[in-house]
Amino acid sequence: MNFNDIISKDYHNLESFSNSLKKKYLVAEPFPNIELNNFFNQNFLEKILKEFPDLSILEKTNKYINKNEIKYANNQYDLFPKTIKTFLDFLNSSTFLKFIQNITSIKENLIADKELNGGGLHEIKKGGILKIHTDFNRHPTLNLDRRVNVLIYLNKNWKEEYGGHLELWDRDMKECKKKIIPSFNKMVIFSTNDFSNHGHPNPVTCPNDFSRKSIALYYFSKGRPLEEINKSYIKNKTYFKDRFGYYNETDSKNEKFKNFLRNLKFYKILKNFEKKYLRKKN
Repeated sequence: MNFNDIISKDYHNLESFSNSLKKKYLVAEPFPNIELNNFFNQNFLEKILKEFPDLSILEKTNKYINKNEIKYANNQYDLFPKTIKTFLDFLNSSTFLKFIQNITSIKENLIADKELNGGGLHEIKKGGILKIHTDFNRHPTLNLDRRVNVLIYLNKNWKEEYGGHLELWDRDMKECKKKIIPSFNKMVIFSTNDFSNHGHPNPVTCPNDFSRKSIALYYFSKGRPLEEINKSYIKNKTYFKDRFGYYNETDSKNEKFKNFLRNLKFYKILKNFEKKYLRKKN
């Protein structure tokens, strides 16, 4: 399928469009981000929504039910319907990658993750949450740094009172700087690092026959600026955080002993061996 059939005709000149948004993206608070409405062809996205499966019953769906998150996620590309595969192929294409590279002004070459680690299809039903967090910062099997998140929302007739807004919080977790309603044909792009706090911490209150649907793509690079790294983050994982004024809102395990091991050279050698040889075989 030609990318002109996927993108709205107003944005066919991707280079010019991304050039016009560079400054807005970089100066956005609390970290570089932008939301774009109706970026994709309406009819095409309607097909995506029609094909979007109920993740609660789809094979190999990851079901998260804990204090930090209540959601469904599936990154099994081979299980997805044809139009969704076409969409994911476009979002991982050189054409879209160039657009993301340009709008974010990231100097290191961005690399698509066709394994969809942590990405793919996401669904949150009534009562679901995703507490404020920073994402895992390294690719689980490759020597790459996670740099950009792209989220595409598929929720028609989504009302403010349903909640589920994407919240972007400041570095110190004192204030929510931006709230984005997850309405249909809204794309959010933001730079992700060890300080880009985001999530939707309050339970979704949509009707039982609704759900908060989204498609997530993550982009990586080899290397990143040092100022994007929190040196206290020893393990490559999602770090959930309490909002200012809330006590014990999230569940974080005490990993002092594990962190001691992680600093040992022998432990690092074993982990690198496991990532390189064992994970790929599973």
